[in-house]
Amino acid sequence: MTGKSVSTKQLLGTVVAVQANFYRVQMDEEEGVRSQESGVRSSEIIESSSSPSSLSPVPCHLSPSSPILLCTRRTRLKKIGQQVMVGDRVIVEEPDWTGGRGAVGEVLPRHSQLNRPAIANVNQILLVFAVADPPLEPIQLSRFLIKAESTGVDVLLCLNKCDLVSLEEKQQINDRLLAWGYQPLFISVQNNININQIATYLQDKITVIAGPSGVGKSSLINSLIPDINLRVGEVSGKLARGRHTTRHVELFEMPKGGLLADTPGFNQPDLDCSPQELIHYFPEARERLAVAHCRFSDCIHKDEPDCAVSGDWERYQHYLEFLEDALAHQSHLNQQADPESNLKLISKGKGQSQYEPKLESKKYRRIARKTQLQDLQELYRESED
Repeated sequence: MTGKSVSTKQLLGTVVAVQANFYRVQMDEEEGVRSQESGVRSSEIIESSSSPSSLSPVPCHLSPSSPILLCTRRTRLKKIGQQVMVGDRVIVEEPDWTGGRGAVGEVLPRHSQLNRPAIANVNQILLVFAVADPPLEPIQLSRFLIKAESTGVDVLLCLNKCDLVSLEEKQQINDRLLAWGYQPLFISVQNNININQIATYLQDKITVIAGPSGVGKSSLINSLIPDINLRVGEVSGKLARGRHTTRHVELFEMPKGGLLADTPGFNQPDLDCSPQELIHYFPEARERLAVAHCRFSDCIHKDEPDCAVSGDWERYQHYLEFLEDALAHQSHLNQQADPESNLKLISKGKGQSQYEPKLESKKYRRIARKTQLQDLQELYRESED
């Protein structure tokens, strides 16, 4: 990203969707003011003395009348390998307001980036679960929370269908999650409970909504943004899981400002962190490590002596389960980094040799002649009997 000055009349916008090699860019607008003489909407214009690196990556308020341009990416960005992602703040060149087209000339620095889903400049993750139908599964919730924590952005936990449980059950769930380090927000999309409170948390921010299928994510988005009409999947009675209803990532504008991204539905997010990082994604464990230290600097908090993270907290068993996943992931990465672990050195004669893939143990090995003869003798004896 260069810090060179750019000329006037270059406009800023936010990428709200990626379609093949085209980018839907919603242009900024200063309080809906429109230039009457040129017919061009007044957007945030970069003065010649400004540099892209000095501009805020957070989008300003976008009104419902903000124009959307279908843009291509400049060849120079492709040559330097500059990816354009949903959520990117971009400089749009040569806008054709009549035809609704333009070109992405530059991508401003990102303050955050998610890889799955691929979204830039995210401020928070809205994690949506249901307290019933489907029932709340602690291990599944914990896995989603760990994945959300690993992104480094704020996490907002929202529990839908609160009208299906009693006040006593709700209090028990609340107390349990407080011990985990989270203050849940109970809502009901069906009965419009606390929906306005959710909208307040999302105002003027880029938020990613995530969670398992069937918990009401699409219904919640329909309540927050009534005119987008997302498809809603019914919960499967057989599996108590919802059907996948979201297929791509797109930013939707909130009526009072802010952008909301729905993510492709998934039931078990991958935990691709290192074993050493994992413990720091548990708020209750972070509290313990803030006031005490383990004896060993490379402690993975499993069975080492004098470990500051003892096993007397509820999610410690969750941690141990996820630790096995993290260790397996680390082992896989180590094998990929060490080609000799999957290859064997074969001599070709005359001092030449080369690596060839190792065959899986006992899968492609030829049966020994002695074993074959023994099997035939056994078969012969059985036939005589």
